Amino acid sequence: MLIPTIIMAVLAAVLVLTGYYKGEHINGLKEAMTMTIQLMPLLILALIIAGMVRVLLPHDTIVKWIGNESGMRGILVGTVAGAFTPGGPYVSMPIVAGLLHSGASMGTTVAYITGWSLWAFSRLPLEIGILGWRFAFIRLVSVMILPPIAGFSAQFITKFLK
Repeated sequence: MLIPTIIMAVLAAVLVLTGYYKGEHINGLKEAMTMTIQLMPLLILALIIAGMVRVLLPHDTIVKWIGNESGMRGILVGTVAGAFTPGGPYVSMPIVAGLLHSGASMGTTVAYITGWSLWAFSRLPLEIGILGWRFAFIRLVSVMILPPIAGFSAQFITKFLK
C-alpha cells in the first residue's frame, strides 16, 4: 500500500499547487471536504463489513463456498453478491479485500466486482427512470453472462500465475 499512497500524495500535492497558482486551491479543498463528508459513512461501514467477514465467517466456510475449490458455485455466489452490493467502489473494494484475505478465490472476487459493476441491481430503478425499461432490459441481458465468464477466466489465469 505504500507505493499507491506515495503516488496519490504526489498527485494531490501537484494538484493543490496547481490550484494555488490558479487561485482555486480553497475551492478544490472545500469540494474534497464535501466529498469526504458524503463518502466517509459508506467507507467506514464497508470497512466494518470487510473486517467482520474476516473474523466472523469461519475459514472453512469461506473456502467451501467461495474458495479455489468452490468452482461454479463460488463464481455464482460472487456474481450475485456483487450485483446486490450498493454504492461505489469505496464500498465494494474493501469487501473484496476482506474476502480475498479470508480465502475467497480470485475467480469469485473477480465475478463479484464484475457483477457489481455490470449487473448493479441497486442502480436499476434510476436507470429505468432515466433511460427507460427497454434500455435497462437490453443492457442487463447483454451483460448477464459476463460476470461468470470473467470469474472463470480469472480462475484459469490464476492457475498459470502460481
